[in-house]
Amino acid sequence: MKNALNWFEIPVRDMDRAVASYERLLGTKLRREAMGGLPYAVFAHEEPGISGALVQDPRRAPGRGALVYLNAEGELDAILSRAEEAKVSVVLPKTAIGKDGFIAIFADTEGNRIGLNSPDH
Repeated sequence: MKNALNWFEIPVRDMDRAVASYERLLGTKLRREAMGGLPYAVFAHEEPGISGALVQDPRRAPGRGALVYLNAEGELDAILSRAEEAKVSVVLPKTAIGKDGFIAIFADTEGNRIGLNSPDH
């Protein structure tokens, strides 16, 4: 197995609100598209890289999914500095995790807990 993660989906109730929050927090744009008749907002990535998306699916409730970690390589401090402006709350502030760098966890506007990881190079 090359990577432990190949795709993730973060359920949302309000796509516009969630997209605005994630774009502000991460300082990047998400690409909106429909898959299987559902609205998605895909996180930026380089092919053949790993990505995922916000998804608005009435069959899935936000706040009950697995904890995923978004790549915050070299940007963890900047991302956390935008948390209040992005209307997210930091649940776990920047925390050293040894040789694997630093993590932080936030609660998004939809009630999901999302991790951030910044490797220590």
